Amino acid sequence: MTPVRSLVIGGSAFIGRRLVDRLLARGTAVTVLNRGATPAPAGVEQLVADRKDTIAMGKALAGRSWDVVYDVSASVQVTSAESIGELIELLDGHCGVYEFISSVAAYRFGNGAFPWSEDRPTSRSRATSYGGQKATVERLLAERRAKTGFPYTVLRPAAVYGPHNNIPDGEMAMYFRLRQGRPALVPHDGLVCFPYGHVYDLVRAMMLAAENPAALGEVFNITADAVTANHYIKTIGEIVGVEPRIIVVPNDVLSNMSGPLPFNHRFQKTLHCILSIDKARRVLGFEPEFDFEAGHRQTYEWFLAEGLDRLNAPMNDPTWNVSWDFELESQLVESLAS
Repeated sequence: MTPVRSLVIGGSAFIGRRLVDRLLARGTAVTVLNRGATPAPAGVEQLVADRKDTIAMGKALAGRSWDVVYDVSASVQVTSAESIGELIELLDGHCGVYEFISSVAAYRFGNGAFPWSEDRPTSRSRATSYGGQKATVERLLAERRAKTGFPYTVLRPAAVYGPHNNIPDGEMAMYFRLRQGRPALVPHDGLVCFPYGHVYDLVRAMMLAAENPAALGEVFNITADAVTANHYIKTIGEIVGVEPRIIVVPNDVLSNMSGPLPFNHRFQKTLHCILSIDKARRVLGFEPEFDFEAGHRQTYEWFLAEGLDRLNAPMNDPTWNVSWDFELESQLVESLAS
């Protein structure tokens, strides 16, 4: 069988690179489009353009068609909703499926009737915010399909973790924190619940959705367990082999806090949610391979195998610009104790 022609927009970082690896392993002909800062892996064609530059994107895509276009890098840190709309126009008529990786942030937060299914209201925040942009693009896609029949599908992951995670204030920071015997700070008594899914499960769901005609025009939540901040810390403590010391940050301290958060940003009460993946199970046949404990244990094994436990400086990513500051955390712990 002739390999499917796939374009991955992004393809050099966390989710995109894992997707490229899986597509290659299956014999798919893969092209990546990015700014060219990272060379494409062997066997992958690379198109270079800044996705905010419509002229450059038009030149890169001119005369090309793909069976599947996976848009992995469409976030407010990288591009605008207007530029994504222009990309959709460029691709209309030139792809079999356009797969947009949205986010749990596309939902309108604050609804306490859990779990959330895909028909829940979406964000009406400005398109310059992370969630507002995702929701705006989802609406653009629905409008485009109604107008021209544009073939798209949307996946809404929540917290994605796993090997090579480029948002290091989550599991990577927690591995270091607990290994070094540091306390783990939590807001809101550690009761905020959030869904977590392994990157390998997300990539598998992306491929399932791209191959299923029933996914066209549809939106799917893709994640696994939703756990509280307390459960998050205690489970990773078991994996690392330490008994974590959890310190609650009082609400009056939180209200006066500015700058980098001294905990995983997903522990904030504004992100409290649980997602349903019943639709993905029913339509795509998707079932997570990794539950929370197994996925974080696999990631910790990778962490050790890569020698990351020997790093002596915080990890950071220039796109997301989130990391950790253990000195700041220590100062907060001391002030709480006094």
